[in-house]
Amino acid sequence: MPAEPPSNALNRLALRMTALAERWLPDAFVFALLGTLLVVLAALASGAGPVAVVKSWGDGVWSLIPFTLQMALIVIGGTVVATAAPVQRGIERLARLPQTARQATVLCAVASMVTSWFNWGFGLLFSAVLARELARQVKDVDYRTLAATTLLGLGTVWAQGLSGSAALQMATPGLLPPAIRAIAAGHDAAGAELLPGGVIGLQHTIFLWQSFAAVAIEIAVAALLIAAITPVGAHARTAADLGVDLREPVDETPDQPRQPGEWLEHQWWLSAIFVVLGMGYIGVALFQAAHFAAAITLNLVNLALLTLGFALHRTPARLARAFARATPAVWGLLLQFPLYGGIAALIVDTKLNERIADLFTRLATPTTFPPLVAAYSALLGVFVPSGGSKWVIEAPYVLAAAHRLHVHLGWTVAVYDLGEALANLVQPFWMLPVLTLLGLKARDVMGVTWTVFLVMAPLVLLLVTALGLTLHWPV
Repeated sequence: MPAEPPSNALNRLALRMTALAERWLPDAFVFALLGTLLVVLAALASGAGPVAVVKSWGDGVWSLIPFTLQMALIVIGGTVVATAAPVQRGIERLARLPQTARQATVLCAVASMVTSWFNWGFGLLFSAVLARELARQVKDVDYRTLAATTLLGLGTVWAQGLSGSAALQMATPGLLPPAIRAIAAGHDAAGAELLPGGVIGLQHTIFLWQSFAAVAIEIAVAALLIAAITPVGAHARTAADLGVDLREPVDETPDQPRQPGEWLEHQWWLSAIFVVLGMGYIGVALFQAAHFAAAITLNLVNLALLTLGFALHRTPARLARAFARATPAVWGLLLQFPLYGGIAALIVDTKLNERIADLFTRLATPTTFPPLVAAYSALLGVFVPSGGSKWVIEAPYVLAAAHRLHVHLGWTVAVYDLGEALANLVQPFWMLPVLTLLGLKARDVMGVTWTVFLVMAPLVLLLVTALGLTLHWPV
């Protein structure tokens, strides 16, 4: 067996923190429950009556039902596309390109970040499948580093992309409670709304040139960092060294009808009907929109994924099996999001958002507000790994503070997303589905992800500050 690589201060710190997290941190759902308790107590302390608090919470519990289903479909749709046979063949060809261990880990890192920009669920699963294939092709690659690179998309750029939930919530009418929309809209001296309907289009968030610049810089720096820290030679530990079996399980489900009633389930033309309708709708939406960014909503992204899933899996039977395999990954969203809805309603209804906005206003200036929001989002994301759903809780006071400080509203959403992504490098919640697929534990990869975090966190704070100076309120 190759010798254990010599540890350095960063790796020792990461392993220590990972061990502490695995031993002492409860499940993310517990943090959502604790958050509910804290907000209830804060509401009562602010003078709200018990009946009003209970009613506000209960009214808000189901306020995120559309968003919950949309985020669940983002995860499922991305997984369905990543596991389709044509995509699998493309992954096999891609895995033959690198000739060295460093090339393999950098390729997987870049693939994870680029694909996660388009869809974080797809990027996470695509890069995990790619990592397994790279481990087969490049025999001496360090499997721990390779596995860690699959998480870089979630830890850097995903929320700045087409599945970034905060930006999509702001761009999609009907997803957020009216009270939050009213805060986002703001008013000028004459009382007119600054942002009609409180809608912030993607052209003001993820499609800003500043957002593209931040994404490009993050990808370049993360790729260079992975190249520098990849163990090689005797310091590398392969999948075999770690006892990981890279052989794929055989799918024994028959792909042909066994009974006459199953015949239609295996007909490609039934799927083709959906593909034609889906492509037609997407084309019409893009053509009729004032600009490309205005057409991109959660609904359109999910329809595109579903249409692609139908096309790639070809028959209803194959698509149904892919959905069944992908569905278990969304239980955390379904369990936690109702609690976030209740918390958000309490914060708005009891005016807690205004008090927190006052605190932000006192602590920040127009220049320091973006890095403060990014750092705050990252810190909270460590304890509540929500995949972006926290925005519905934090939007009321973050947007109110942005209006008061005259900070660009779209950039505020963007920097919140950049901070949200950083938390995924130190919190193992979203790693778990991928680690199960890769046959590893969180402690096997978090030495790498913590190292990346320690480099990316100050870089992000610098980027959001410098790029924020080029933008002006309100959007």
